Amino acid sequence: MTISDPLLSLATGRVRAALCAGVLSCGFAVGALADTCPPAPDHAAELEALLADVRAADSEGEAQRIGNQLWEYWADAPDEQAQAMLDRGMTRRSGYDFLGALEEFDALIAYCPAYAEGYNQRAFVHYLRRDFAAALADLDRALELSPRHVAALSGRALSLLGLSRPVEARESLREALALNPWLPERHLLSPGAPLDLGDVDL
Repeated sequence: MTISDPLLSLATGRVRAALCAGVLSCGFAVGALADTCPPAPDHAAELEALLADVRAADSEGEAQRIGNQLWEYWADAPDEQAQAMLDRGMTRRSGYDFLGALEEFDALIAYCPAYAEGYNQRAFVHYLRRDFAAALADLDRALELSPRHVAALSGRALSLLGLSRPVEARESLREALALNPWLPERHLLSPGAPLDLGDVDL
C-alpha cells in the first residue's frame, strides 16, 4: 500500500485477457481452488539489489524510477489467474469501485493466501475507505509474508496514524525509511508534521 500507488499505472500492462481470468468469473468456488495457487515468484535477490540502489540514489527522480521497478516485482502474481484478479482489483479501485475491488482482492487472497501483495492491495482499499483497523490487519499479514515490503511498512505507518497511534506509526515509518529514505511519507517526520513527536523516546 502506498498513497502514490504506482501500481495503478502497471495494471493496464498486465495479463487480463486469459479466458479463465478469475475464480469468480470462471464459476468455481474460491475454496476449491485455494490449494492450486503456485508459490509467488522468488524475486528476493532482485528486490534486495533494488533496495540497495534506492538507498544510494542521488535524486528523488532516480529513487522514483527504482521504486517503480520494486512495484513490478511485488505485483508479479503467482499465475495468470492471480494476476488477472490483482489487475482487476487495481482497475476497480482506480475507478473508485471500492466494493468491487474488495471482491477481487478477497478472491485473490482466498486463491493465493501466501501472496503478500493481495493483502497489501486490499489494505489500500480499506485505507481509502478509512477502515484503518482492517487495513492494519492486512498490512501485518503482508509483512509476515514479505517483511521488507517497503510500501506495506509505510502503509502500516499511515494506518496507525489513522488509528491515533502516532508512536507506533513513527516506528513503522522509520523502518520503511531505513529501506527507502526517499519515500514521500518521510515528510510526516518533518518539524510540525503529524509524526514529529518532539522528545518522545522510541
